[in-house]
Amino acid sequence: MSNVEVDFSDSSGDDFEALARDRVPVRSMTEADLPAIIATDRKITGRDRTDYYKGKLTEALQESGVRVSLVAEIDGQFAGFLMARVDYGEYGHTASAAIIDTIGVSPAYAKRNVGKALLSQLMANLASLRVEKVRTRVAWNDYDLLAYLEHSGFKPSQRLCFSRRVA
Repeated sequence: MSNVEVDFSDSSGDDFEALARDRVPVRSMTEADLPAIIATDRKITGRDRTDYYKGKLTEALQESGVRVSLVAEIDGQFAGFLMARVDYGEYGHTASAAIIDTIGVSPAYAKRNVGKALLSQLMANLASLRVEKVRTRVAWNDYDLLAYLEHSGFKPSQRLCFSRRVA
């Protein structure tokens, strides 16, 4: 009998099967990420939402509750971010669900699986927390984001959200 180990792996380096988070490093968000988050959002939206992101980052890092906010980097450069939280019930129902508040990919890193890596790591983190569902809200006419979410396995929920002006 030979002591030679048989290698059954595919020598072609099947990148298609590799996890996105393995190709694009993803880490937990820190306070030092704020300028890059603001700059990325400004490039995407054309608006300055500094105050919004200051509040979100404070919430993500300092307030109670489980936060799973992430940053992706390519070659050591900020490439994108995802801000999410875990809720253990709402509207009188007890169930664990994560809510994605914001996701953004720097236009310089578009089409490089940054969003896919962020979602992949989020799902891995949520699975370890035994979270069952992920929800987010999208403007009905944000076709690019709707298409991205559909491609990522999201489907419309059976909920309707209503709003009314106070004055």
